[in-house]
Amino acid sequence: MRSLALAFFATALSLTACGGREGSSSDSGSSAKSADAVPPAAVTSEAAAPRIDVAPGTAVPITGAIIEVKMIGDTKGYRFEPQHVAARVGDGVKFVVISGGPHEIAFDLDAIPAESRTQLQINMPNSENGRSPLLTASQETWTVSLGGLKPGRYPFVSTPRLPQGMKGEIELQ
Repeated sequence: MRSLALAFFATALSLTACGGREGSSSDSGSSAKSADAVPPAAVTSEAAAPRIDVAPGTAVPITGAIIEVKMIGDTKGYRFEPQHVAARVGDGVKFVVISGGPHEIAFDLDAIPAESRTQLQINMPNSENGRSPLLTASQETWTVSLGGLKPGRYPFVSTPRLPQGMKGEIELQ
């Protein structure tokens, strides 16, 4: 009895759906447009969280702000300015040599979210094993995309200046 009632309900539901579709196709163009329209909730959620589809193994482009981090070595010591960067998924971080080179940005891959390790390395141009190329000239820059990464903390250092304590961190929100 229960299965008979379920079968009846399913049949009635499918007939109702089919009947509604037939009416839409025979109506004027305005009904067809409303059937093809995206519900407002879907539009709102897409606008709030843009999604970039990229092929697996491809760098995710920067879609947000580009945050500049200066690399400085002077009488005050070696440092990143700012040392702590608050960023959002999709932002980019542009490292600029101001003084005290050479510098190399190296992310601590063991300390970042595990599900982001591979994508971070893919997003790092001209790099290897989570390390940027060696930057030697004043005003030389290197930019990394934070697209496709998970929120969390992404610690980094300037490898040649690590003995002098040159460390920084990106907090991805």
